[in-house]
Amino acid sequence: MTATDAQVRIIMRERQKGRTQEQAVASANLRSRKTVAKYEGLEKLPSELKQPRRHRTRQDPFVEDWPTAERMLGDAPSLEAKALFEWLCEQHSGRYQPGQLRSFQRHVATWRALHREQVAILEQIHRPGEVLQTDGTWLTELGVTIQGQPFKPVLIHSVLPYSNWEWGRIAQSESLAALHLGLRSAVVKLGHVPEFHQTDNSSAATYWPGAKAQAQTGQRREYTDGYLQLLAHYGLKPRTTNINSPQENGDVESSHGGLKRAMEQYLLLRGSRDFDGIELYEGFLSDVMERRNRPRQARLTEELAVMKPLSATALATSSQVRIPVTRGSLIRVQKNSYSVPTSLIGHKVTVRIHARCEYSRQNGTWRFTTNHT
Repeated sequence: MTATDAQVRIIMRERQKGRTQEQAVASANLRSRKTVAKYEGLEKLPSELKQPRRHRTRQDPFVEDWPTAERMLGDAPSLEAKALFEWLCEQHSGRYQPGQLRSFQRHVATWRALHREQVAILEQIHRPGEVLQTDGTWLTELGVTIQGQPFKPVLIHSVLPYSNWEWGRIAQSESLAALHLGLRSAVVKLGHVPEFHQTDNSSAATYWPGAKAQAQTGQRREYTDGYLQLLAHYGLKPRTTNINSPQENGDVESSHGGLKRAMEQYLLLRGSRDFDGIELYEGFLSDVMERRNRPRQARLTEELAVMKPLSATALATSSQVRIPVTRGSLIRVQKNSYSVPTSLIGHKVTVRIHARCEYSRQNGTWRFTTNHT
């Protein structure tokens, strides 16, 4: 009969009290005094005598494709287990099941333990449906090209910290128009709005007031009228980080790295960083974010339950301004001068500003330009 640690402890305690082996066996509910003699001689508990299992209890399900996986991990050490597993599933339809992902991740973790150091990630806790954080990040390091030419946009990236749900759009800079595009895309995609929208102290959302106002506000930046109007339209309250405290927007900034790593994985699996058009690159980006959002649906549901449904219609991302015509028959738009008919001198004209992307033959790159009508 196999003895447990608890039974052996009873045996030893009884023997220390001067009881016989038969009495100790009876107290521990065992059958043979030989058990007492055995553990007295070994001076160890049963658990201390067990040897770790060194054999597999079932066949390795990845044995057929593991050489390929090892080669890909060797060629691209930054390739993540989840992306590689999804690629294997696509290459061999029906061979693997979603429930085998954790097992595959353990295989990759073992491989990495022998070949490279691992990075620990700390999880943060947030209230559901409270805030949407938005920040811009450049995608230059991905090395993407459009029709063979360099393309270097900024991603306006929005994240719900509780569920880590994310969405984003590419733009030319972190301007108010770009922030508008990213925020509009996120809330339309969600169909709901949280209580707050949080940004850092970029010039798109905040500005330094005059010296007198600074003295009254304690050196605090104020929100721009355009940004406040944007949030009011969607029913959001503004919230920003403290000056010199960018870590307060840390969730979206942390997600920058995760999204870029995911994009890098799928670019590696795609086998090319060149796209035939910007719309195809945006489609690729959307597909990566959709994939990353799938396992977040349960917590996202908790967020949507406490958010307000989106009732406002989507604002157009183009802007409109009224500008006076000078005596020289010129108007000044975004630091550029434009000639207009002399009949408009002394009047104001309406200028609509649109952003578009075009290829610059001068420096051989794709760039965003502003179109005025």
